[in-house]
Amino acid sequence: MPFRKIAALGAAADAARRFARKDPQKTQSYLDKAADFADRQTKGKYTSQIRSVSDKAGQAALGDEGRPGPGDEDRPGGSRP
Repeated sequence: MPFRKIAALGAAADAARRFARKDPQKTQSYLDKAADFADRQTKGKYTSQIRSVSDKAGQAALGDEGRPGPGDEDRPGGSRP
């Protein structure tokens, strides 16, 4: 992949992270809507995988502000290290 495309993707990812941290509730809402749409399109066949990806995307974008993922309940504070 040419360097310009990689740089553009990096800039887009940074912009998405800034938006997510600025408005975490709206970001989580968008992630939930996207996951629900994907789940409907696959007729529930991949529900757990879709939820897992949605949770990981929220954690990556929002950091500790994101929704707790599976296994987080045994960590102090319920968040990832």
